[in-house]
Amino acid sequence: MPLTTAKRVLLKLSGEVLMGDQDFGIDPAFVAELAQEVKAAKDTGLEICLVIGGGNIFRGMAGAAQGMDRAQADYMGMLATVMNALAMQNALEQLGVPTRVQSAIEMDKVCEPVIRRRAERHLEKGRIVIFAAGVGAPYFTTDSGAALRAAEMRCDALLKGTSVDGVYDSDPKKNADAKRFDTVGYDRVLADNLKVMDASAVALCRDNQIPIVVFSIREKGNLARILNGEGTQTIVQ
Repeated sequence: MPLTTAKRVLLKLSGEVLMGDQDFGIDPAFVAELAQEVKAAKDTGLEICLVIGGGNIFRGMAGAAQGMDRAQADYMGMLATVMNALAMQNALEQLGVPTRVQSAIEMDKVCEPVIRRRAERHLEKGRIVIFAAGVGAPYFTTDSGAALRAAEMRCDALLKGTSVDGVYDSDPKKNADAKRFDTVGYDRVLADNLKVMDASAVALCRDNQIPIVVFSIREKGNLARILNGEGTQTIVQ
């Protein structure tokens, strides 16, 4: 469906985006800029869910590659996403945007547990809901968590804000001749392993007919342009 007619979307941000120009961690100034973009999108009347990765703090697969137990490393990565969610909540609420964080790992001192019907009520009341801790289980990425929440919340689209401006037939950072797709099918993404999101996330979006919109979140004002049907993007559908 055209994004201009969408009523509810899920915005997936990579954790690395929150680093800004740093090499690690959270850059509060850049998170504040991202919050301005999200607020501008919400001010159009859109209902917004957010999922943020944890790669700026800890990535489970990287820990496993260095000899850690994969499940243990993944749980550490989930906790990193909660930290990012709280940082984004703080930035949004400083702008006057009511926000709730729901975590798939229960930690009632800092956020709510994931309860679908409660999340729906938050959205109906004009709050932004940030889903943290992925799916709450190891061996799944935050991409899978984003696809799951998008399906669960009946979102019209899943917007993936990354450091690149779409989906390419090869890595544009390594191949100057890489070709960007305007639109591409779910099955092509899976068959050619195009690295949009992990395979389980793409398959879940395909099975629930949720278009995936890949765009660069680092360009100021780009989220608003994408929602207006403008800007550089790739739609997986």
